[in-house]
Amino acid sequence: MILSCCAWAFSGLDVRILEEVAKAGFNWIDLRPFALSGRGGRQELESAGLGVSCVGVSAVLPEDLSLDSADSTRAADALTRVSKGVQYAAEIGAATAYLVPTLDSDKVALKRFASAASALADQALALGLKLCLEHAPGTALPTVVQTLDFIDSVGHENLFLLMDTGHLQMCDEDPESSIERAGERLGYVHLDDNDGVGDLHLALLDGVMTVESLSRTFTILKRVGYAGAVSVELSENLPDPQAAVSRSRRIILDIEPSLA
Repeated sequence: MILSCCAWAFSGLDVRILEEVAKAGFNWIDLRPFALSGRGGRQELESAGLGVSCVGVSAVLPEDLSLDSADSTRAADALTRVSKGVQYAAEIGAATAYLVPTLDSDKVALKRFASAASALADQALALGLKLCLEHAPGTALPTVVQTLDFIDSVGHENLFLLMDTGHLQMCDEDPESSIERAGERLGYVHLDDNDGVGDLHLALLDGVMTVESLSRTFTILKRVGYAGAVSVELSENLPDPQAAVSRSRRIILDIEPSLA
């Protein structure tokens, strides 16, 4: 496993964010599409001593545009935009890209989303990327169980689960059973905490997460042979994001020193 940090814990200039992530002790970073200029991005990352583990490609979409749109023109526009995000992920050197599900849980809408996800998984595979789908409360696929069922229904070899510990807490899902059920379909992990109700993206152990629950999460990850990234995903609205990120990293390393 490798330990990464989501860049959106910090706000400000791109290069400054890279400096903050490196200062917190990380060697890997998650980015949103086009966060760094395509031509100079790799040089900026190299200067900061960072590699890119993942890009959240659906972040390119404005709120009024979705991959499951019933309007074929708008759906095609959405697919083109996300496809450019996948291309960017490959250009910036990421190993993984991920989508957040759309909002409409109607079966027909989910079928349209499945078609788009399959096309993007094809593209990602051709570029040497894994494509993941994140379970997210408030979307059409709020739980790990529903998301894995959806992935199975799509049936694409290059579509995986992104598991988020905060989302597990909001839906009262157990990390151990979720990881075991995902098995080889587990493609990425976000680590964050909350009060069990809101998607707060608190520092680890500042909400309902405990040392015991986090330790069990790492135990089962190792048991199933997960070799991907675990990424700290905190909110930029925390009083001191730098301190929160650094403290979360120390908590993780106390449990799993091999990630240092």
